[in-house]
Amino acid sequence: MPNRMYGAIAPLTAAAVLASAGATAQTEPKQVVKPPISQAWIDVATFSGFGMGAGMGGQGMMNATLGALMGGRNAKAEFGFTQGGPAGRWMDVTLYTSRNPNLPEALQSVPESTGLAPTLKLETPEKPKPAPKATDDESPTEINAEPPKGKLVMYWGCSETVRPGQPKVVNLETATLAEFAKFFESRHATQRGTHATAGQPIWPSKSDKRTFPAGASIVGQHAFSGDGVPESFKFSIPAAQDIMPEIKIKQTAQPTFVQLEWNAIPTARAYFLGSMGGLPGSEGKDEAGMVIWTSSELPDSGFGLFDYQTNAAVDKWLKDKVLLPPTTTKCAIPKEAAGAGMLRAIAYGTDLNMAYPPRPTDPKIAWEPEWNVKIRVKSMTTTMLGMPEGGGMPGAEGADTEGMTDAPAPPAEGTQAAPPPEKKKKSKWNPLEAVKEAVESIPH
Repeated sequence: MPNRMYGAIAPLTAAAVLASAGATAQTEPKQVVKPPISQAWIDVATFSGFGMGAGMGGQGMMNATLGALMGGRNAKAEFGFTQGGPAGRWMDVTLYTSRNPNLPEALQSVPESTGLAPTLKLETPEKPKPAPKATDDESPTEINAEPPKGKLVMYWGCSETVRPGQPKVVNLETATLAEFAKFFESRHATQRGTHATAGQPIWPSKSDKRTFPAGASIVGQHAFSGDGVPESFKFSIPAAQDIMPEIKIKQTAQPTFVQLEWNAIPTARAYFLGSMGGLPGSEGKDEAGMVIWTSSELPDSGFGLFDYQTNAAVDKWLKDKVLLPPTTTKCAIPKEAAGAGMLRAIAYGTDLNMAYPPRPTDPKIAWEPEWNVKIRVKSMTTTMLGMPEGGGMPGAEGADTEGMTDAPAPPAEGTQAAPPPEKKKKSKWNPLEAVKEAVESIPH
C-alpha cells in the first residue's frame, strides 16, 4: 500500500515542485530598459581598387571610374561613401536626440589625429528632390521574347582544383525566378547603421565635406554637442575601431588555378572574397555565360556578405567556415571558376557599442542611458581577375584623399541626349539584367 501511495503521490509532488519553480521564475523582476536620450551611429570604411563599396555597380563604380580617368582624383567626401564610395578612407556619422527631434545641426569633437580637429559640423539632410515627372511618350516598348541561351555557374571554397559536387548550375532557358533566387542565396546580418533622416544631423554635411588626410586616425576622445544632446555624450574610440588599412591583392596565375595573396589587416575579424565574370570558354559564342566564385566552404553567392556584419554573425560564420580566419592571407581559385570579371574582398572589423551610464547589474534597477553609440568598421577592395597587384585602373590604386580636387561638373541643366534612331533594333538578351532581377527577388 505505501508503495502504491508513493507511486500516486510522486508525480503530484514533482508537478508541484515544477509549478513552484515556474512561479518563482515568473516573479523574478525583469529589468526596465528605457531608450537612450541620444544615439549616434558611426560607419568607417576603407575602399581600394575600384572602390565600389557594397554594390556590384552604381554610383561607387561611376565615381571610381571618373577618379581613375582623372589620375586618381576623387570628389570631396559625401555622406554614404561608406556604402558605395570611390577609393579612399571614409566615415559617415548620424546623430539623434529625443529632446530635439528636429535638430538642425550639431558638432562632433574629434582628436588631432583625424586631421580634421577640432570639430566636424553635422547638419540635417536636405529634403529629397521630387521624383521626375512622367513623360508623355506612350509608345510601346519593344520586348524581346526570344528565350535566352546560356547558364549561370557557381563554385565555392579556396582550392587548386574543382571539388566534388561542384559547380552549381542554372540553365537560363529553363530557370524560374525561384531558381534564380535560390542560386543567389546569401547569408547576411547587416544591422542599421548611419542613415539620412530629417532631424538627425549627419556628417559629411553640405557645408563640411572634408576628407581624411594620409595617415589619419580616429582613435581618441570624441564628443557630440548640440541643442538637446546630453553634455555627457563623450567617448573614446580604441585602436580596434580605427580606420582599417587597404586590402592589396596579388594574383599569380598557375597552370590549374589562380593564387590570391593579400596583406594581413591587424584589426580584421575575418575575410571574405568573391568574383563574378564571364564563363571561361563562352567567349565568341551566341549565348550568355556567367560564373560566380566565393571563398566560402559552403555554397553562398556572397551578395549579402559584402557589407558590415554583426560580431556574433561573423563569429558564427567563422565556425561554419563561410568566412576566412583573420590569420588567412592566401586563397586559390580553380581555373574553371576564375572567369574574366570582378574580384572583391572584404575585411570585417569589430563592431563596438557603448552606452552611458553602464547597465546596472541589479535587475531591480531600471537602466536609463543618456546616450549610446554604435561604430562599424570594414575594408574592401575591388579589382579584376587577371590584373596585377592592387588591380584597378591606372591612377585608381591606392588613390589618396590628400590634395584631391572636385570631380568635373555635371552636364548643364536642360541638356538633352541625342534622339534615338527611328528604327529600333532588336537587342539581345542581357544576362546582367537577369542577375539583377534574381538578386532583387531575394528576400532581405
